[in-house]
Amino acid sequence: MDRPARPNILFIITDQQRFDTIAAAGFDYMTTPQLDRLAKEGVLFTRMYVTAPSCAPSRASLFTGLYPHTNGVFRNDERWTHTWVRQLAEAGYRCVNVGKMHTHPFEDSFGFHERHVVENKDRATPRLPYFLDSWDKAFFAHGLEKPSRLTYARREDYRERLGAFVWELPEHLHSDNFVPNLAAHWIDTWRGTGPFFLEIGIPGPHPPYDPTPDVLETYKGRDLPKPIGDRADIEGQPSALRKLREQHLAVDHDAVVHLDEPTPEQTQRQREHYFANVTMIDRQVGHLMEALERRGVLQDTVIVFTSDHGDCLNDHGHSQKWTMYEPSVRVPAIVWAPGRVTAGRRVDDLVSLFDLGPTVLELAGLEAPRWMEARSLLPYLTDAPTEPRPHVFAEHAGDRILSGTEFMTMIRDDRWKLVHFVDSEEGQLFDMQADPQELRNLWDDGEHEPVRRALINEILKWRIRSSLRTQGWTEAIDRGRHAG
Repeated sequence: MDRPARPNILFIITDQQRFDTIAAAGFDYMTTPQLDRLAKEGVLFTRMYVTAPSCAPSRASLFTGLYPHTNGVFRNDERWTHTWVRQLAEAGYRCVNVGKMHTHPFEDSFGFHERHVVENKDRATPRLPYFLDSWDKAFFAHGLEKPSRLTYARREDYRERLGAFVWELPEHLHSDNFVPNLAAHWIDTWRGTGPFFLEIGIPGPHPPYDPTPDVLETYKGRDLPKPIGDRADIEGQPSALRKLREQHLAVDHDAVVHLDEPTPEQTQRQREHYFANVTMIDRQVGHLMEALERRGVLQDTVIVFTSDHGDCLNDHGHSQKWTMYEPSVRVPAIVWAPGRVTAGRRVDDLVSLFDLGPTVLELAGLEAPRWMEARSLLPYLTDAPTEPRPHVFAEHAGDRILSGTEFMTMIRDDRWKLVHFVDSEEGQLFDMQADPQELRNLWDDGEHEPVRRALINEILKWRIRSSLRTQGWTEAIDRGRHAG
């Protein structure tokens, strides 16, 4: 039977997953057989960088194909304008979101026909808008209290755990099982016959770090990478990052009580829990593929796997994200599509997370809008000639957590990484070839002043060209809304 011209697309995006969490990518301390399969049969991107190191800005950029400074989503809980999902829907795709998208408003359609929303694992704080998602309703139906920083704080050892706890409730209610299982149920029960785009937003391994006991046991005592950095590294950071660290030390964001000097045993435990969360997700990838097989469409489906940003896990003394260090801004990415992409290819070029947007559109036989700043990765998938990106960029505005700067920008080329703070003479400059762990900041090193100046000039040119490239995008979106 001939393969359909328009494939189904399963777009799996985890929350806060570091780049070094897939065994097939060279990190053999991980147990990820399903993701290893996708990598070995598909295309693995080893240097995928986000455009913003926090949830909503990264996701809004991914699903618009625009940088945060263009689409206006600089922080969490800022209003989204649109997504390219609408193009898929208008072209005849059944578009469904199960799990996290982190849109604002939470449940507006943004082009989807169906949305079954699950937000962050922990929303138990008055700083976040009140919202009952599908996962909350499942706990209500079971007569159970959902775990959160409020429930974990009842533990005597709460302040010693670094956000690492064992899941003690029914396994099917764990968010990283609940969301994929609901998505598999949709695959099993949808009665349509056309192509579908199914976005699955898995809430983990975002904290709380809460694996089930059986998976956690497999990581106990495993030789895991130790946190990068020392006291000199922490104290030598720009003031904006030191203030960010103070914020984490003062507030238990997402049930993580960040400690100034955690013990090796505490950081080992935190990493065991985090990596075990990834292995739980890996299992669910296998279950989703089984659901596609049951439906008879596995070979007609493109699977995209990635994450919105990473997690420092105490690297450089930091908790979670909001920095431009590699564990925060670099994420895993795989595209799997039997017969449609080159199997077993590893791409080491610099690529940007929002490049997956036009890639999905082109795989669906559609043309990306000319004003998109993202670039399709399709040439990498098909061995076609392509010009690599000379730079990747990330940016973030100051918010309630990143309160020490109005705006920070990262530029990364094949060798150098520079981080610019708009309101400070401080910054960061790393030689990523000589210093891949980012321990020697060369910002004030006179010998490297020409490099610093050249990279800042590249930021200036990027922002100017960005304005030219995106001219007219708001009018195009408004016309699309009116036409719809």
